[in-house]
This record gives sequence, structure tokens and C-alpha cells, in this order.
Amino acid sequence: MKLSPESMTLYAITDSSWLKNDTLANQVELVLQGGATFLQLREKELDNASFLALANEILPIARRYHVPCVINDNIEVALQSGADGVHVGQKDIQNKDVRALIGPDKILGISANTVQSAIQAEQSGADYIGVGAVFSTSTKKDAGHLSMQTLKEICQSVHIPVVAIGGINEQNVMQLCGSGVNGIAVISAIFASPDVQKATRNLLALSRQMLKGGVK
Repeated sequence: MKLSPESMTLYAITDSSWLKNDTLANQVELVLQGGATFLQLREKELDNASFLALANEILPIARRYHVPCVINDNIEVALQSGADGVHVGQKDIQNKDVRALIGPDKILGISANTVQSAIQAEQSGADYIGVGAVFSTSTKKDAGHLSMQTLKEICQSVHIPVVAIGGINEQNVMQLCGSGVNGIAVISAIFASPDVQKATRNLLALSRQMLKGGVK
């Protein structure tokens, strides 16, 4: 699948731990209706069989909205489900050629938090890089956040789209103006919201404004 920088504008990452009397499929549908441009299925607590079943449920929804959907960390589930690709961390690319495992046509996202790791990710065949944490985050309690200067340097060091992740919400997204990122990735700012569709719509508008340099 050809990946455009525009697809990074609002990158939604699932988290079923925030579900209240609803299914993840319903929540994802609302998020895509709200305008999310990219979807990552990230469910750390599921075994492979359950993760695969969930992927098979979510992928047709993403396809209906023509939004790319990748699987977090699990290459096996990504391949078995026919997902658009996989997102992996730095540890997952050590001594492993993920690009060779998934083939040339799948999307490969790789996490990075230094210029060196970003360059290495691009050299490893990444189509985009997830950079963070840009703010402190409850999702990864051990992740210290990056300086704006480091974020800028990472964006300048690679030739593929960069999406910022980590603690991003409606109150701080505009602080990323001028960083060089192609968009924002959010988890709780969407899935912990009482109205995920409204939260998605608001964050999409803010991300677009941020990408224009803060000009409405």
C-alpha cells in the first residue's frame, strides 16, 4: 500500500481498556467517522488467537473508510489477518529483518526516539516513524519525553513521514507547531473520551491547524 504523509494527520491507536459498555468495533467505527486518517490495532493483553479474531473484525471497518490499518508488534497476526502492515519498536528490529518478513507491499512503521534510531528505522525499510514520547504519557510510564529540538532533528534526519506520539491531547497539540512532524498519534485522547467521534473530529481539526503552523 502506498503511504501518503497526509495519512499521518490523525493516527488513532486502539486501547480496549477504555471501553465502557461498548465494543471496540463500534468505537473504531465512530473514530473513523470522526475522520481518523490511520489506525493501529494495539491490544497488549490479548493472546494471538484473540488478537487475530479482533483484527479480522476491525479490518473490514477500516477498509470501508479507506483508512490504513496496521497491527502493533505482532507480525504473525498482521500477516494472517491481511492487515495493511505492522508497527514495531526498536527491540523488534534488532537481529530481525521485519521488511523481509512482511514483504515489500506492507506498511512498516517503526518507533524511534533519537536521530540515530530514526535513521536506522528508515534504513530498515520503514515507511514512517513514530517518535515519542513528545509529552509525558500514562500509556508508557517509563517513557521520558523528548525535547522539541530532538523532535525537529529527527524530522530533518529522515525522508519518510514522522508521526508524534505520547501524551498528545487537545490542550497541547499546538505546541508541536514547527516541529516538522506529519501528524499526531493518540490513544487515550480519543479512546478515553466519553464521545470518541467528537474527540476525533476536534483532534483532526487541531492537527491540521498545527500542520499549517497554527494558522486557522
